[in-house]
Amino acid sequence: MKRPWTADLGDGTYRNPVLNADWSDPDVVTVGEDHYLTASSFGRFPGLPLLHSRDLVNWTLVGHALDRLEPASDFVVPRHDCGVWAPSIRHHAGRFWIFWGDPDHGVQQVNAERVEGPWTAPHLVKAGKGLIDACPLWDEETGEAYLVHAWAKSRSGVKNRLTGHRMSPDGRELLDEGTTLIDGDTLPGWFTLEGPKLYRHDGWFWILAPAGGVETGWQGAFRSRDFFGPYEERVVLQQGRTDVNGPHQGGWVRTAAGEDWFLHFQSRGAYGRVVHLQPMRWEDGWPVIGDAGEPVSVHRKPAAPEQPVTAPAFDDDFPGGRHGGQWQWAADPGPGWAKEHDGDGLRLACVPTAYAHDLRVLPNVLVQRLPAEEFTVEVDLALDSAVPGANAGLAVLGDAFSWIGLEAGPDGSPLLVHRHAEGVAEHERDAAHPRPAPGGKATLRIEVTAGARCRFHADTGDGFRPSGQVFAATPRRWVGALLGLFATAPAGTGPAGHAHVTAFRTGA
Repeated sequence: MKRPWTADLGDGTYRNPVLNADWSDPDVVTVGEDHYLTASSFGRFPGLPLLHSRDLVNWTLVGHALDRLEPASDFVVPRHDCGVWAPSIRHHAGRFWIFWGDPDHGVQQVNAERVEGPWTAPHLVKAGKGLIDACPLWDEETGEAYLVHAWAKSRSGVKNRLTGHRMSPDGRELLDEGTTLIDGDTLPGWFTLEGPKLYRHDGWFWILAPAGGVETGWQGAFRSRDFFGPYEERVVLQQGRTDVNGPHQGGWVRTAAGEDWFLHFQSRGAYGRVVHLQPMRWEDGWPVIGDAGEPVSVHRKPAAPEQPVTAPAFDDDFPGGRHGGQWQWAADPGPGWAKEHDGDGLRLACVPTAYAHDLRVLPNVLVQRLPAEEFTVEVDLALDSAVPGANAGLAVLGDAFSWIGLEAGPDGSPLLVHRHAEGVAEHERDAAHPRPAPGGKATLRIEVTAGARCRFHADTGDGFRPSGQVFAATPRRWVGALLGLFATAPAGTGPAGHAHVTAFRTGA
């Protein structure tokens, strides 16, 4: 199968989105000729993904900055609306810094000398409920440091407001009680102001922040000669005549060639928040983003040395039993869920649980993003368990879910099963009649077409056969649908064997 999506068209131009997967709430920083991007990871582990590019078009995943979140007790089960919200990445004093807002605990930061790490343990900069979308600024002209953040009404009762602080130069504490820099309620027509990114340019303090809601909003720019205001505002990017709804929240960079560019996301339902790259220029003291303030679909690439055409990896052979960085656990991983071994393939323990009927609440699900609008995914699966009810499979997860895989039947013999649950259902049910799976092996396939419509297939030795009805994938809260691998067993069974997963492949 060929790679499902590349943004680089190979002729000096690119197409949007440059990252056609759910890299939610992206922020970017440039250091020399290198660009680094991070994104929201909510309650998945590891968190704070780190991507690298030399041209802002071709990206690779180079690691994560966060091994775990505290308090750990909050993340032993999936928390899709908690954890890391809208991080900001910066480079200052020879170190990389990432700040984010945890809506239940407050503003936190980690830092490292090298993007590959090691990263410091999370440090709580400001405690409180509903503090989100934090961004720091070190003013190189004055030596002062600042922080701005937004508010989540679900936790604080406050929204449509940006708050600013003076911050200690070491990024560890705030030096005042905070001031409302921009109150969106005072701006006619503005609502849901959030996601601020703070910059210093041409003698002005700049806050680039979206408003109007993720699905239907616009990108705003605010400027002031003084950090504490007052700020002037202007809409600098909106959908206009294009099909790019939103367009929402992102970051500005100036490249080594002196060009300005803006990366932002577009919310696309089950596909999550995909990332677009827009040209940016300055006119009459204000940024102009895209094509006169509307998103571009195809454009010349940024001026940079020619780079190999690439995108973050989705395929995996699981060498030595280790999964690639594209995978995350749905919650804080427990010991023994996946075991390293000689050779290729992932060995997943069939974890006993009373909740095997609902994959949405299981922590021991290994997940990754949908890789494109239309794609096919295949994986080889073997189940080594005779414990009745032990199972393993390949899933599409959101508010609703569907999975196909293997299960040990009442007599321990392996069966091919296909199950699903609607968004309002608490239990899964059969999507197709179970059938024998000789040798406890199967090759599983999901074909995804426009609209995230999923058709399931399986080969148990007699060729691929379709299974069940078409399943329409759904997002879950702010997270797009996810591909998942899992293995479970009924509660109280003790050691229940394992599943062996090999040759995970995606393609068009």
